Amino acid sequence: MGMTMTQKILAAHAGLKRVKAGQFIEAKLDIVLANDITGPPAIKEFEKMGVKGVFDANKVVLVPDHFTPNKDIQAAEQCKLLRSFAAEREIANYFEVGEMGIEHALLPEKGLVVAGDAVIGADSHTCTYGALGAFATGVGSTDMAAGMASGKAWFKVPAAIRFELVGKPGKWVSGKDVILHIIGMIGVDGALYKSMEFMGPGLKRLSMDDRLSMANMAIEAGAKNGIFAVDEQTRAYMKAHKCKNKALKKRIRVYEPDADAVYEREIRVDLSKIRPTVAFPHLPDNTRSIDEVGDVRVDQVVIGSCTNGRYEDMKTAAKILKGRKVAKGVRCIIFPGTQRIYLDCVRDGFAEIFVKAGAVLSTPTCGPCLGGHSGILAAGERAISTTNRNFVGRMGHVDSEVYLASPAVAAASAVRGRISNPEEL
Repeated sequence: MGMTMTQKILAAHAGLKRVKAGQFIEAKLDIVLANDITGPPAIKEFEKMGVKGVFDANKVVLVPDHFTPNKDIQAAEQCKLLRSFAAEREIANYFEVGEMGIEHALLPEKGLVVAGDAVIGADSHTCTYGALGAFATGVGSTDMAAGMASGKAWFKVPAAIRFELVGKPGKWVSGKDVILHIIGMIGVDGALYKSMEFMGPGLKRLSMDDRLSMANMAIEAGAKNGIFAVDEQTRAYMKAHKCKNKALKKRIRVYEPDADAVYEREIRVDLSKIRPTVAFPHLPDNTRSIDEVGDVRVDQVVIGSCTNGRYEDMKTAAKILKGRKVAKGVRCIIFPGTQRIYLDCVRDGFAEIFVKAGAVLSTPTCGPCLGGHSGILAAGERAISTTNRNFVGRMGHVDSEVYLASPAVAAASAVRGRISNPEEL
C-alpha cells in the first residue's frame, strides 16, 4: 500500500522507507516553535534537563505575540524570560515587538518553513504551515522542551482524509468560508488525529492566503495536521518569501501521495457551491450559510489573527469599508498579522480607509482572539470575528458570544451592525 503526503514526510524524517497509520516513530525536526505563553514553561522544563544549548539555534523560533505589547506585569515577566533565553542560547529567530508578528503569519512570511518540513510548535494552530506542503502540528510545552534539546519528537503516524477540491469559488467566498463549510460538514471531531489532505483541480482557485487560513483551522476539526499539495502557487510563494538562511532553501522537498495511498475517507468539495459561511456559538462546526443567518446584531467586529490577518484579508476589508462607516455602537478592530502587512496597509492606503471608516488599526497581536487583551467582550455582547475559535468565553465573558466568519462578512457586518452578506452592500 502507498503513503499519503504526511506519511511520506514522516517516513523521510524518521529515516524509514515506509510508515503506516498507527505506527509510532521518532522523527527529526526542521522547526521548533513557541510563543510567550507556551515558551516559558517549555524553557523551565528545558533547563531541568541540564542541556547547555538547543539542538540548532537556527531551527528554534520564539515569537512573543499573545500578550504583547505586554498587557500586565505577568505578561512582561513571561516575555522577559523568553527574551533572556533567546539571548543566552543565541536563538537566531527571536522576533521582538516591532519586528514580530502573529507567529503563524510571520514564519511563512520570513521563509522559515518550506515544503517537506517537519514542524512542531507549542501552539495548536501550528498546523497552518501545511499550506506550504509541510507536516506541522501543535504539541505541549514539555514536548517543545524535548524538541529544543534533541531536535526530535515522537509521533503516531496519522491516518488521512483526502479532500478533492473542484470548481471555482464565488466572488466573496474565501478559504475561511471553505474550511468553515468543511468543518460544518464533518464536525469538530470529524478528523480526529487524522491528516486532512487537500488536492484536486480546485486548488488552483485558492490563493496561498486562502490555503494558510484553511490549514490553520484543521485543528478545529480535530486533525493532527492539514496539508496541501504543492503546486506552482506554492513554489512561487516560497520563492517570493526567500529564506533567511541558505541552508533552509536546500531543505525544500515536495512529497506527493502515492496513487494507491490509503485514505479513511475521500470527500469531494465543490467550491462553486459554497456560500459565505458563519459559525454560530459555541463551536466552529455550528455553521450556517449567510442566507440562513437571520437578524443577528453585533457589538464588536474583529478582523485579523493567525487565521485571517494576511494581506488579502486586509485588502478585502478595505474594499468593503472604503467610503463607508462602521455602524453606530459597533467597535471594529483590525489586526494585521505582521509588521510587514501593517506597513503594506499604510503604503496601499488601507490604513486611511480603516481609520476614516471608524475602525481601529492595531499592532500585530493574538490578544483579542484568546480573550487576552485589546478587545475583550463584556457579558451579553456579541462579536463577529475572523479568528478560529468561538468556544464559551473565548473572547471574554462567559456570557458573550462569538461568531466566526471571513473578512468580507466581518467587514460588511461592521457597516450594517448585524451579520451581513457583502453582496448586499
